[in-house]
Amino acid sequence: MALDAICLTAVVEELRRTLEGGKIDKIYQPSRDEVVMAIRGAGENVKLLLSASPNGPRMHLTKEVRENPAQPPMFCMLLRKHLTGGRILALEQPELERIVLLRLEVVDELGDRVPRTLVLEAMGRRANLILLDAEGRILDCIRRVEGDVTTGQRGVMPGLFYHLPEPHPGLSPLLERELDFRSDGESRNESLQEKAERLREAVGAEGYVPYLLLRDGKGVDFSFLPILQYGPGTQLRRYETFSRLLDDFYAARGTAERVGQRGQELLKAVKRVRERVERRVGQQEIEREATRDRERKRELGDILTSNFYALRKGMKSARLTDYYDPEGRETEIPLDPLLTPQQNAAKYYKRYTKAKTAEKYLREQMALARRDLAYLESILQEIQQAETEQDFLDIRGEMSDAGFIRKQGKKVLQRPSKPREFKTSGGFRVLVGRNNRQNDKLTLKDADYRDLWFHVQKLHGSHVILCTNGGEPGDQDITEAASLAAYYSQAKDSANVPVDCTQVKYVKKPAGAHGDLHHLPHRQRHPGGGLGEASASRKITGKKSTVRCSFLLNGSGCVRRVAGVVLRVAEQQRDAPETCQPDQRVDDPGEDGGLPAEQECDGIKAEQPHAAPVQRADDHKDQRNFVNNHIVPPV
Repeated sequence: MALDAICLTAVVEELRRTLEGGKIDKIYQPSRDEVVMAIRGAGENVKLLLSASPNGPRMHLTKEVRENPAQPPMFCMLLRKHLTGGRILALEQPELERIVLLRLEVVDELGDRVPRTLVLEAMGRRANLILLDAEGRILDCIRRVEGDVTTGQRGVMPGLFYHLPEPHPGLSPLLERELDFRSDGESRNESLQEKAERLREAVGAEGYVPYLLLRDGKGVDFSFLPILQYGPGTQLRRYETFSRLLDDFYAARGTAERVGQRGQELLKAVKRVRERVERRVGQQEIEREATRDRERKRELGDILTSNFYALRKGMKSARLTDYYDPEGRETEIPLDPLLTPQQNAAKYYKRYTKAKTAEKYLREQMALARRDLAYLESILQEIQQAETEQDFLDIRGEMSDAGFIRKQGKKVLQRPSKPREFKTSGGFRVLVGRNNRQNDKLTLKDADYRDLWFHVQKLHGSHVILCTNGGEPGDQDITEAASLAAYYSQAKDSANVPVDCTQVKYVKKPAGAHGDLHHLPHRQRHPGGGLGEASASRKITGKKSTVRCSFLLNGSGCVRRVAGVVLRVAEQQRDAPETCQPDQRVDDPGEDGGLPAEQECDGIKAEQPHAAPVQRADDHKDQRNFVNNHIVPPV
């Protein structure tokens, strides 16, 4: 919700105690519509945020650290010139208006004390921040508005005298609905004055108290009195100050907006790169197709060489016997009349050699291009699973290092991200990598050699580590870890997902591999006996088992069937797989870790409920499910 007039009144009353008498020390403008002032008050230093953003105009104290531009905007330079060192005399608000006037006393260039006024108009899309001189003339503003006499639109431009906008008394839709709810619909015909009286009665002796409205653990609105209209579906969190409430509310919303924006920008960049690589592959296919008749050029050269006696310079073509034709028929060979027979034959041999070299080069380049496409597909998978702003920064940094996108001009502070963490129903920790870099670190550095490693077969996905700590996990724990590997992969929506499982000590990175897909694919014999092409950066040198995870969603997305076991989880956990609960640093696996395989849920029956989810490689037979040095498709 936007900051309404009554809530703004509560904020102003709170800020008066802190700001009046304070001295402006520094002024920043981190974004186009936001100004931050560092103020030295009585006994404490605070930062005042003045926002004229159409999506959230407001003023409050803030503790959030904002990144300032390298070059301050012109409005920021003007505020520094006129207000730095000034003292805040008073905060004024016209009754029932979303306007606040900061009365200031500053020292001008001549050393005289002169008044200045900074006006915040927190009026939605017409929000503005205006600086006035001693006579009430506009020095400058964040958003300049040209007046229109025909429509009566007020002009807000430097040099004009400032006038308050036309009054728009009223209440926010939230308060209107709340008053109507509390009066059982009788307040619809009340006047504004009567509604204001009812609000005073609702506030009572307790005064304005900041409340944050929560739904599914996320802040959706705020108010200065308890909101009852939503019933038990919405929770209330009481704050000590409005500044703390507004700072938390808009910080969370700003983070969500930045995450969405970064995700969209990165997604567009990756798709552009992928389209460019696909066009390159298509052009290479055309060029490679043109080299397929190279052997014929060599044959024509041989035919010309064996018939030099019948050829002479100046001939445009020659009809000669084709020794490579099984029936010995004649063929027409085009010639260059300016060349001798020997030179024409050499020309055909040169074309053959050039086509042969080009075919070899194109084959290598196409393999590199397909490798790049596979890598970009893994990046797209990472973007779909990214949850935080740091996740997108890590992915962008990875692509920059790989040379697919240009590095940003300004170095971004990199904070090491942590892998996703879950707990199985047996109490074992499960770590899930967020991106290629983290997969490498998780598997090759952080994991213990006795831990179990999981990865989907032949598809892109996260590396999953089941931390055993030297213990022996049960089949249920292995199944749950495998289901996480299936969920955080391209096979997320598949009904049956094969997942490789082995100890970490058997997982090696091939020599010369630069990251997860930065090497040429090669041919490897698969368990089925045939040959298949696999591009990989993980080599399994020991025994391996396969866990097949049956993965099925119901309409609500809260029930999945995994390896014959129906598992449940709360929906609010970011749509994570229902095999494990997120680790809250409490050694409590929970009561709903799983249901018996025999029990039906939403019409889903378990398949082979008594079968073991893992097929061991050495159960009474001298065999293996997979050959040594089996190459697993990477993340």
